[in-house]
Amino acid sequence: MRHVFLVVAAIAVSGAALSAQAAGDAEAGKAKAKACAGCHGANGQGSGSNPKLAGKPEAEIVQALKDYKSGKRANPVMKTFATPLSDADMDNLAAYYSAQK
Repeated sequence: MRHVFLVVAAIAVSGAALSAQAAGDAEAGKAKAKACAGCHGANGQGSGSNPKLAGKPEAEIVQALKDYKSGKRANPVMKTFATPLSDADMDNLAAYYSAQK
C-alpha cells in the first residue's frame, strides 16, 4: 500500500512540475516575432515609444496581447497585429520574449 502511495505522490509532483513550465514554444515564438521587430526591436528590446518586451513575464505579455485583440486595450496598430494570433501564438511569443534579456 505504501508503494502505491509513493507512486501516486510522484505522479502528482511530476504533473505539477510540468504545468509550471512555460506553456509556449520559444522557437516558434521567435519565428512569429519577426512581425514585431519593426516596432519592438529585433529581440524585443524596445524602440522609441514602443515598449520593451524582453524579460517581461509570460503572463503579462499574453494578457496584453489578449487585451489588444479584444479591444480592451486601445491601440489600432497592436489590434491589427494581435487579431490574427491564436492562443498558441500568444503563448509562443510570450515564451520567446520572456526568455530575452
